[in-house]
This record gives sequence, C-alpha cells and structure tokens, in this order.
Amino acid sequence: MKRERRAARLALLRMALVVLAVGALLPWLANAYWIKTLTSSLALAIAAAGVALLYGQLGLVSLCQYALLGVGGWVALRVGHGLQWPFEACVLAGGLSAGAVGMLAGLPALRLKSLYLALVTLMLAGGFQVVISAAGFPDGGAGFLGRISGSERLMLPRPAIAQGEGAYFAYVAAWLAAMLALLEVHRRTRAGRSWALIRRGEAVAEGAGVNVLLYQTWAFGLAGACAGVAGALLAGAVGQLDGRAFAASESVMLFALTLIGGAYHWVGALVAGLLLRAVPSLLVDLGVNGYLAMVFFGAALLHALITAPRGLAGQWLAAFQRLAAKGRP
Repeated sequence: MKRERRAARLALLRMALVVLAVGALLPWLANAYWIKTLTSSLALAIAAAGVALLYGQLGLVSLCQYALLGVGGWVALRVGHGLQWPFEACVLAGGLSAGAVGMLAGLPALRLKSLYLALVTLMLAGGFQVVISAAGFPDGGAGFLGRISGSERLMLPRPAIAQGEGAYFAYVAAWLAAMLALLEVHRRTRAGRSWALIRRGEAVAEGAGVNVLLYQTWAFGLAGACAGVAGALLAGAVGQLDGRAFAASESVMLFALTLIGGAYHWVGALVAGLLLRAVPSLLVDLGVNGYLAMVFFGAALLHALITAPRGLAGQWLAAFQRLAAKGRP
C-alpha cells in the first residue's frame, strides 16, 4: 500500500513538472504568434480535462462544456471590470460560477443517460449561444451586463507577474498543472473510487454505500469549474471575448477531440487542446485551408472509436510501456 501511494505521488509530481517545464521552456523557442496560439491550447486543455473526467470516470457525455467555458469568461470579465478584483480572484470566481452552473446542468444526469443526456446538455449549450450572442461579454461598461456603447471596449488587465506573452503562457501552464493535479487527486481518493462504482452501475454503488446524487453532482461541478477557469484564462489571454466564438458546435468539437486525445490520461487533455487550436493554425501556416482540420478530426475520431478507445495518449503510453519492457534484462 505504501509503495502504491509513493508511486501515485511520484506520478503526480512528474505530471506537474512536465507541464511547468513546458511553460518555462517553450516561450524561448516559439515566436509571439505561436505563444499566443499555444496559450489558448493550454487553457482549452483545462476544459478538456473536465470533459475527460465526466466521460472517463463516469461514462457521461456532456456537450455543454464550451458554454460553461463562456460562463467562466463572462464572470471573470464582469468582476474584473466592475469590481477591479485581482486577476487570480477573477479566475477563481469564473471557475466557481461555472462549477455551480455545471452542477445545475448535471441534474438531468440523475434521470437521463447516454444519448438523452448528451441531447439535453447540447440544448443547454444552444441556449447559452443564443443568450450570449444577444447580451455579449462585459467590456467595461456600467449595469449588470457591463457593456460599453459608443466607445472603445476595455481589455481585462493581466496579472502583474504575467504581462508579456511568454510570461502569461507560463502563468497559464501553472494553472493547468494545478487543475490537473486537483483532478488526479480526486481520481486517486474516495471520489475516484465512488465514480468507478457509479460507472459500473448505480445499484452497485448504492449497495456499497455511495451517495450517487452527491458524487455525480460533484463531478459535474468539478468539470464545470475546469471549464470556468479555462474561460477566465482565455479572457486574460485576449483581453476580451466574442459571443460568436461560443457556438454549441464548439462543445461537440471539444468532446470529440477529448476522445481523440484520450479521456483516461492527463496527456489526452493536452492533445485535445493542441488539436483544437494549434493544428488549424499550423495548417494555415503551411498554406492549407484551416477548415480541412475538420476532415482530419473526423478521420481521427473514427480511428479512436474503432481502434484506439483510450485515445492517442493511451496508444502512446502503451507503446512506451512495451519499449520499457523490452529494455529490461
């Protein structure tokens, strides 16, 4: 038991060190354009980690995570402009608000499963798209909506320690490491064991004394908090957000790319973030229409569903383990 706990702590430490090393080294290797692109990728990796939590631990399909990302961004912009809170407080406010909304969105999961839950959450994402397209995101104005009319929109100030693009990239990497560590701790403790029992069957979980209502709602809240933190960090990266970027289809894309990356390992969330932002930008740099990424993603999703149910991260991990086994005497 002690050996297993030590191995778990070492795995958690390795994960955090890898993410922090990426945040520290990459700004020295990439230009400003790619640093901005990869900053968005890291932020979206946090949202993908929330999707992976629901699907990988509970087998639940939530298609409103991108809408929750918008909720987190809206709250962060509102308190940042209206109350002049420190940036870290704005991020936490966005995460907690999206987590609360995520819990409400997860209530149908108590009665609905599979396709029906996916449809209900997709309709919630569609409802958010309509509302945010009409209301817009706060940009420094007065009133509840915080909108400016007839003058230039204000930008959300970044934290004092991360004013430059490279520094902000490292800052987002630190948030990613913290959120991934939080999810991993949940997976390895009582919450993770309860989720595993619920995935096997609610009757099995209840027979083992698991409070199904509590742990399902907690999972949706935690996934929503991940999306909210991601939305707040995106707001800091750009300075403001556009309601047109939060279409319901983006939630479907986020879920699909999480499956491709792998919903059972933290590397899968990083892969999903890169696929969502870096791959289209790379295609444009190569002179290829960025929309061809959709064709690539469709083929990759079929590959994941048919031959790699654990995603690219699962395939890479299995290959690494085989190589390590061959290298042993």
